[in-house]
Amino acid sequence: QCEQALRNGAGVVQGLPGNALLLGEMGIGNTSVASLLLARLCGVPLADGTGTGTGLDAQGVARKRAVLQQALDANAGATEPLAALAALGGFEVATLTGAVLQAAAERRVIVVDGFITTAAVLVASRLQPAVLQRCVFSHRSGEPGHAHMLAQLQAEPLLDMGLRLGEGSGAALAWPLLASACAILRDMASFESAGVAQQTA
Repeated sequence: QCEQALRNGAGVVQGLPGNALLLGEMGIGNTSVASLLLARLCGVPLADGTGTGTGLDAQGVARKRAVLQQALDANAGATEPLAALAALGGFEVATLTGAVLQAAAERRVIVVDGFITTAAVLVASRLQPAVLQRCVFSHRSGEPGHAHMLAQLQAEPLLDMGLRLGEGSGAALAWPLLASACAILRDMASFESAGVAQQTA
């Protein structure tokens, strides 16, 4: 099923026009998946990488961490990236991982959203490190695990607004910055072309 999800993600990208892919997700429980992958692939303790998700109180977060620890313990042998993805990941993260691998192979710009989409990039980069050359990280999520994950990837996001939304909202917010940067590089006059006087000796 994990391999099928990877193929499905690749197939979605193959059918898309353009040279960019903006990632997003929606679901329930996927911050748990991201925390598990962060713990297994990066060694970040669940206590540091697990947050409130959709709005748990302190007791709920403690229960969440305990359940996630059980999942880690039950799948202690799943240490390689694909094995960890199959054992601890969800269909959406596996599909996103396939999409990231395909987009990178097609040399598309990949605009990464928040914690969950970054988890997919984490897995993809463990399979193909060059994937990171194609990624622009849009923002730093309010989920505590996301900051740890970005640090593991040595990624500096464009925005830091405490967003906790998902659904590609951070990637959509960052897109105008990328478009503006391209317009400046393409259209802005140089000192020479604008006739700006140069100081001479």
